[in-house]
Amino acid sequence: MNLRTLGKTGYEVSEIGLGTWQLGESFGALNDQTAEDILKTARRLDVNFWDTADVYGGGQSESRIGAFKDKKGVFVATKLGRGSQFPGLKGYNRKNVKESLVGSLKRIGGETLDLAQLHCIPTDVLRDGEIFSILDDLRDEGLMRHYGASIENVEEALICLKAPGIATLQIIFNLFRQDYAGEVLPLAAKQNVGIIVRLPLASGLLSGKWNKDTTFDEKDHRNFNRDGKFFNVGETFSGLPFAKGIELVEDIKRLAPKGLPLSQFALRWLLDHPAVSTIIAGVTKPSQLEANVAATKVDPIEPAVTEELKDWYERKVRKEIRGRI
Repeated sequence: MNLRTLGKTGYEVSEIGLGTWQLGESFGALNDQTAEDILKTARRLDVNFWDTADVYGGGQSESRIGAFKDKKGVFVATKLGRGSQFPGLKGYNRKNVKESLVGSLKRIGGETLDLAQLHCIPTDVLRDGEIFSILDDLRDEGLMRHYGASIENVEEALICLKAPGIATLQIIFNLFRQDYAGEVLPLAAKQNVGIIVRLPLASGLLSGKWNKDTTFDEKDHRNFNRDGKFFNVGETFSGLPFAKGIELVEDIKRLAPKGLPLSQFALRWLLDHPAVSTIIAGVTKPSQLEANVAATKVDPIEPAVTEELKDWYERKVRKEIRGRI
């Protein structure tokens, strides 16, 4: 597995990480054995960066990671800010933040958290800046080694990059969401802030395996949140209407090298950005993680194709995205 440095944390993390939203059964039922098999596969493939959150299954994802025995050399990143301590996405004070982090530490285990990330909290809270001072204090107390922020759009990324203590940014970045490549990635690289990419396959759209008649489990966010009724619309299909996403997938397939799965083409495009530290994709089967890791062995995309992908995004995709980009 190729390693990259996660910004100022200094952690040497796998290019392909593991998103564990699914371990909280957010994509439908996932039993303990399958969850353990996914984590075992991550270890076997040297996937050493695992991303979770306190609200994934009400702590179930964190607890499953905490119960897994073989975590030596694994960096576990969790998130805070959307749990019961913050009803209505309010109450971002020191007491509530600490309570949330202490709960995560108990579930994950260990003496301190590797990385705690703000979990898509309101823009106004980020803009106020007090939350960063709170995290500075709790980091200095030893509750976590580093902190970062998982954000929803370019504006929030630029706000966070003004905070000296920010070590990482987690962003929605993929072939259907290319705007971060303009200003955010160069600035993050300049400031030595690690970039964690989530939704690299646009909630699975870029797997290229679906059609307009594809359906999802009742508990799957791709079913109940496809129009943004429950949380930010950008978190599901990168903000694209499902039917439009399917249409765009069929269009983009012509740019992928013959014989290369679209998912690996999409991941390779991300890996070709040197500012990207690691890419986290949720999987519900060990074989999906194996396929993601295989993308690290694919040759870089030809520059002319990269330029065509950028032009394609600007002409055909960007105008279709719902919500703030």
